[in-house]
Amino acid sequence: MTDNKRLATASEEALWRIFTVPEAPDSTLSIIEQNISQNLAGFLRESIVAVEKPLWQIERDFQAYQIPAEPSFVSDYAENIMEKLVAHSVHTAAPSFIGHMTSALPYFVLPLSKMMVGLNQNLVKIETSKAFTPLERQVLGMMHHLVYGESEGFYKKWQHSANHSLGAFCSGGTVANMTALWIARNRLLKPDGDFKGVAKEGLFRAMRHYGYDDLAILVSERGHYSLKKAADILGIGRDMLIPIPTDADNKVDVAKMREKALELQARHIRVMAIVGVAGTTETGNVDPLAELAALATELQCHFHVDAAWGGATMLSEKYRYLLKGIELADSVTIDAHKQMYVPMGAGMVVFKHPSSAHAIEHHAEYILRKGSKDLGSQTLEGSRPGMAMLVHACLQVIGRKGYEILINRSLEKARYFAGLIDLHADFELVTAPELCLLTYRYVPATVQQAMQKAKAAGELERLKKFNDLLSGLTKFIQKRQREEGKSFVSRTRLTPARYHRQDTVVFRIVLANPLTTDQILHDVLDEQVALAKMDKEFLPKLLQLARDY
Repeated sequence: MTDNKRLATASEEALWRIFTVPEAPDSTLSIIEQNISQNLAGFLRESIVAVEKPLWQIERDFQAYQIPAEPSFVSDYAENIMEKLVAHSVHTAAPSFIGHMTSALPYFVLPLSKMMVGLNQNLVKIETSKAFTPLERQVLGMMHHLVYGESEGFYKKWQHSANHSLGAFCSGGTVANMTALWIARNRLLKPDGDFKGVAKEGLFRAMRHYGYDDLAILVSERGHYSLKKAADILGIGRDMLIPIPTDADNKVDVAKMREKALELQARHIRVMAIVGVAGTTETGNVDPLAELAALATELQCHFHVDAAWGGATMLSEKYRYLLKGIELADSVTIDAHKQMYVPMGAGMVVFKHPSSAHAIEHHAEYILRKGSKDLGSQTLEGSRPGMAMLVHACLQVIGRKGYEILINRSLEKARYFAGLIDLHADFELVTAPELCLLTYRYVPATVQQAMQKAKAAGELERLKKFNDLLSGLTKFIQKRQREEGKSFVSRTRLTPARYHRQDTVVFRIVLANPLTTDQILHDVLDEQVALAKMDKEFLPKLLQLARDY
């Protein structure tokens, strides 16, 4: 902004205007809004700079810590924010942005989002949401039916029941998982005789009453970090979220989970819940859910499925089988802002039994009165926006058949990319795609041959040298690719069974964006080959190590 612009002043008239009078059609904000509405992809492509600006430089633009005493004109603010914020945001909708679980959005969610914000409904209570409350209940009913497939009579009876709930909307999978485990804890440590229950008397008295030395939650070592947060907040402790080893396909070893459960039982530690993962964050794999459900029945504990990522796969008749057994869960987490193409953040948890949320029900006289249909009485969060409207819109406009096309293409695109990697002499597929997520790395053909020899000879130290150098090269390529701004893949650290569980840094990609083409996937690999050749540290050492061997 230039110094010769007129200064805004605070006055009753000015404040009245910003609450009642929209910007003129030729104002900066109106022009931005028109560009977004008419061509979102073009607006993002032109507005977000391709070359990365260092974070420390961006931080300087947001250094002021005092609230401005004087107001700003909306147009001046819009110009400033375009330059300092929008220009250096992440272009998550770009077809070549394949590193995380974000994607392009359907165009219609933008004007509907504006409507949702303008209505400013608060879903905590009927008095501030009215029609949004039954709409949210309908969406939860649809998602419950997607998971559990109950009869028409079931939904007529329970979907809009004042005292029951088929699920809860949340800001994301973290709160959804927390809600499910909160219910599991409260149902396990329920009122009994003179004991009023953990919700009223607390965890210490509950443990004394029931005679447990501790509580535990069992989950795959690939379980999401949000589960640790839940264990912390629920008073169980992060150490009692016990990770169970996975097999070579990154699925939890059910036999080892059973062994651990029996060991805990012998130590007077009660297994409160088993968590199955349907779409691990790092590799996209699905646990054997039916087997975990059977184990939960044996242990008489809650069975929760974290399907924040993979849950949308149920919208595909062709690939729904990958989540077989999910219908046996007591609760299921699904994030609509992942593969359901809804803006951040729209998480959901659905409950198999409509009475499950009774365990966390709470009331207050001025709000959430007993007998009311206020959604806040059975949710962890209080005030919430009407994000269910956008999920409802996508379910209606895209429909089950539309989602099937999107999900099928995502999974098949991942398989296509895995095929490209397999055919390329200088790349190695580390985890094959079960859903639409896979991992791989750049490994020159001569290095691959040398590593196979080292592995066959049992030379683990030599194999580790190769893997350490490859991890350094992978980090170099990933960082340079991000900085170049043409495409983006993420990276993670795995311990593959084929490399004797040695630390291995890999590229991680998610192919959920329907705008990502086959040519873009070819270009990503070509770019990584070119970037690898620019490395002057790790690649030369790798090639020398291979030659020496």
